[in-house]
Amino acid sequence: MTQQWDSVDDYFTGLLAPADDALTGALRDSDAAGLPQIAVAANQGKLLHLLAQIQGARRVLEIGTLGGYSTIWLARALPADGSLITLEYSPEHAAVARGNLARAGLDKIAEVRVGPALDSLTALGAEHAAHPDPFDFVFIDADKGNNPHYLEWALELTRPGSLIVLDNVVRGGAVADPTSEDPGVVGTREALRIMAEHPRLSATAVQTVGTKGYDGFALARVTA
Repeated sequence: MTQQWDSVDDYFTGLLAPADDALTGALRDSDAAGLPQIAVAANQGKLLHLLAQIQGARRVLEIGTLGGYSTIWLARALPADGSLITLEYSPEHAAVARGNLARAGLDKIAEVRVGPALDSLTALGAEHAAHPDPFDFVFIDADKGNNPHYLEWALELTRPGSLIVLDNVVRGGAVADPTSEDPGVVGTREALRIMAEHPRLSATAVQTVGTKGYDGFALARVTA
């Protein structure tokens, strides 16, 4: 079955989300630098790109940069005067991402901020309080135990109508286990509970299969 998933993803990607030098180079340089091979699949990157375009996003926030592969997909969806801020814990990963974004011609649009994401988000919160400029689209793809905190910050930094995407929510199916003590499962379940109960959010979650295995994402719209 996994082989079939891969074949279908290869077909979809080749037809609808073909690679180019910038995207191929981002994956190649990430691998060469020893980054974990956990970037989104190409067709998932194209989905993020389309969602940001459908949203009419001018400002994007990404929590979890890795080598900048998803960052390239998102930044390419922005207008010429758009901007993207992406948060990365590792200075080594951030250096790879900056190189990949520069090669893609996106280093003037996308800014990589380095450090613990919650610290960077606190700084963004202070900037937002002084000069409000909400994000139209937020992609959360970092350490899963902190998903509830990232979601709360996303709400703080967005506006009515903004879109929030939370990646990797299936956790191999463990997300449905209320007894799990795995921090990633616990954090993801809490973030989904917040999405379900928060008066300012309307959300759903979808399971996916493909070259990245069995996974899924949650999608939430800020309503007020």
